[in-house]
Amino acid sequence: MTDGSARHVHRDADVLTAREALRFVVHQTRYDLLVFRRNRQSTFFTLILPIIFLVIFASVFRSDTIRTAGGQEIKGSTYYVPQIVSLGIVSAAFSNVVGTVITQREMGVLKRRRATPLPAAVMVLARAISAVVIAVVLVIALLAVARFVYGVTIPGRAIGAIILTVLVGSVSLCCVAYAMTTLVNSSESAQPVIQAITLPIFFISGVFFPENIVPHWLLDVANIFPVRHLARALLSAFDPARTGSGIPTQHLLVLAAWGIGGAIVAIRRFTWTPRGGER
Repeated sequence: MTDGSARHVHRDADVLTAREALRFVVHQTRYDLLVFRRNRQSTFFTLILPIIFLVIFASVFRSDTIRTAGGQEIKGSTYYVPQIVSLGIVSAAFSNVVGTVITQREMGVLKRRRATPLPAAVMVLARAISAVVIAVVLVIALLAVARFVYGVTIPGRAIGAIILTVLVGSVSLCCVAYAMTTLVNSSESAQPVIQAITLPIFFISGVFFPENIVPHWLLDVANIFPVRHLARALLSAFDPARTGSGIPTQHLLVLAAWGIGGAIVAIRRFTWTPRGGER
């Protein structure tokens, strides 16, 4: 075989490998989404509960004028749309991923999957894609409720910023979720840990309460965490006084930094075997 023929064979093998990897990713993503859909508890807390929160807060504060931390005044219903959207993204890309991965790890599912020829990168990538898909579906549902029930309009120039924020936020929080799984040793403690982390951050980030009634020092603490920047990035896209593309570069950079940090921790510490003992 000539050198040229050998190179041709190698190129064909590379293409085949790429196609197989893509097929595996698609198959695993479909499987993860099917498992999520069949889990009624995860479906409720991830998809239904944020919609309920939006209805409650947008109805209560619909006629109010809320002043943001930056001094802008915005209708209460408009203010709570990006806030609850950020809550939904956290629920889909962080809380759901942490709970699912830890449960599957402790049941020995991840260990059995790791023993198959399926590459680890494919399983992780499929999980991230499924989280992004769930987040996107939830965001579309929330925006539809906001538009048709409360009359909240989305500025045309903000669509690109919203899409970019949802994608960056979802991927980054998914990386943080994988890092978080390395700190929780049992499936029983997963949900309490998730709630102990997310609920206080939601409160101090202005998700549940208007920013103008949250003490500045608490907002400063919230600025350390990605939830605050996700909410601020989405809020800036809905700001009627904002001009230009509305892409919140600073907030997206913070989200990306958290994602990179989470990925580094996950790569170094993530384990496929049960932490509570071998199975």
